[in-house]
Amino acid sequence: MFNPFAGQADIPNREGAWAQQVEAELPTRRHREEIDRCLAHGLEAAPTINDRTLSTFSRGELPHFAGERGTFLKAPFLEDVNDVSDAEVAVFGAPLDAGTTYRPGTRFGPMGIRRSTNLFGTYCYELGVDLREQLNIVDIGDVVTIPANIEKSFDQISQAMSHVVSQGVFPVVLGGDHSIGFPTVRGLAPHLDGNVGIIHFDRHVDTQETDLDERMHTTPWFHATNIKNAPATNLVQIGIGGWQAPRAGVQVGRQRGSTVITVGDVERVGIEKIAEIALETAWKDAKAVYLSFDIDVIDAGFVPGTGWPEPGGLLPREALNLIRLISEPGLNGIEVVECSPPYDWAEQTALLSSRVILDSLAVMVRAGKLGKKPASLKRHAWGPYTD
Repeated sequence: MFNPFAGQADIPNREGAWAQQVEAELPTRRHREEIDRCLAHGLEAAPTINDRTLSTFSRGELPHFAGERGTFLKAPFLEDVNDVSDAEVAVFGAPLDAGTTYRPGTRFGPMGIRRSTNLFGTYCYELGVDLREQLNIVDIGDVVTIPANIEKSFDQISQAMSHVVSQGVFPVVLGGDHSIGFPTVRGLAPHLDGNVGIIHFDRHVDTQETDLDERMHTTPWFHATNIKNAPATNLVQIGIGGWQAPRAGVQVGRQRGSTVITVGDVERVGIEKIAEIALETAWKDAKAVYLSFDIDVIDAGFVPGTGWPEPGGLLPREALNLIRLISEPGLNGIEVVECSPPYDWAEQTALLSSRVILDSLAVMVRAGKLGKKPASLKRHAWGPYTD
């Protein structure tokens, strides 16, 4: 029998020394081939990424918290993102929790949301829509994010969004914490020949400039509304309230003229009127509207798996009815954020996250308005990013 330690009885670290030597003799051909394939099929990384063996979309071993091949609604997985223009909808994950300030775990959100859709079929009884038959959906996997560097992660997410939108494809983004709201809008906005409105569901305003000295999940709309064609006057925030609203963010909203609608407003005025106000505000002088849905807008009793649970939010039925009304005129993209599977129970939070996306897509299909395809301005993913 082969004994790698023969004649080394007196060496204390004989196993360690042997392992070091053997590693040097192992082949690396397949690893190099994997890197080449990742770069070819997953796009080169954003310009600010120093390690040029990394790609924009995960197509290999790294990162370990991304790249699971289970797809959203069991849609086809598109290996080569250069072919995404053949699709109508592209789903991709932004597995990031570097922006969280309380509970982590949202880096596993894309994985959890995808898994939850195994429970669903593609047909919705009350909407009369079969997404498999009426929509060409592909899943293009997860963005390669950098857990220790939120700004580089932002650049990767912006580049991913820019690539999808530049091909005239409707983006569905699976978060990730809410800090991704800034880079997603930053990737979308340059491809629109006009302003973009934002309809934001949340219990928190997320409009302060920094949190703990960085751009975190409490800050996306401060920075997104600094973008020239994403003005704060077209930002509508629904569900805000409770005891987790930093006053600095409230002050920014007041100064910039964003529209804030509380849960109490929804109760008092009614869902249909609130949807009407939201659409009128978001679409005013805008060419497109983007939907950003933080799952914590729903009452914490229904969504335990989230980073900042806040009691007193919307009921699931209220939220879904609002989503249906808001989606009917058409959107230009959807993101669902703050689903944290490690804190979830029986996949409740992931299931509701999935329903937001499915109901929105189905309503747009039924209305014949699956978003207005972005203007074909032939703009490439832009960077390095300095905003």
